Amino acid sequence: MADADSSSPSAAVPAPLSAKNENLTPIGSKISELNESRAELLNRIQSLKQDLQNWRSKLDTQVNTYRSELSELKKSLNVEVEHLRTEFQELRTTLQQQQEDVTTSLRNLGLQDVSVDNNETRHQHPAEISEKEDAGEATKEGRGSTEEKGNEAGN
Repeated sequence: MADADSSSPSAAVPAPLSAKNENLTPIGSKISELNESRAELLNRIQSLKQDLQNWRSKLDTQVNTYRSELSELKKSLNVEVEHLRTEFQELRTTLQQQQEDVTTSLRNLGLQDVSVDNNETRHQHPAEISEKEDAGEATKEGRGSTEEKGNEAGN
């Protein structure tokens, strides 16, 4: 029986070796498939990295272009604003000069009191102007009735 035992292990040895060879073949093909897949993924990653770099480059170019355009617009706007300020200052100076000329002309005509009253009226609150006008009308009416009484007495 010892011979039978010895023959069993020797017969069993060739079977596992052939099974290992059969298992190695699918593993080898799987490894080659994985290597191919890995190479494809690496190529795809490289392609995506290149696409990303191109996209960043285009984006940087657009940002620089927009910054340049904004800078030019800002300069143009500042020039326009400065031009408008100058025009308004010229208008203000012209209006002040005209106001001074009118005031001088009124003084020369002896209407200085009228221009002073007008200046005071312009700087007052509308309610104050209304009160003064009401008081002025009442005074005028009072004078008118006194004058009428005087005229009646004289007749």
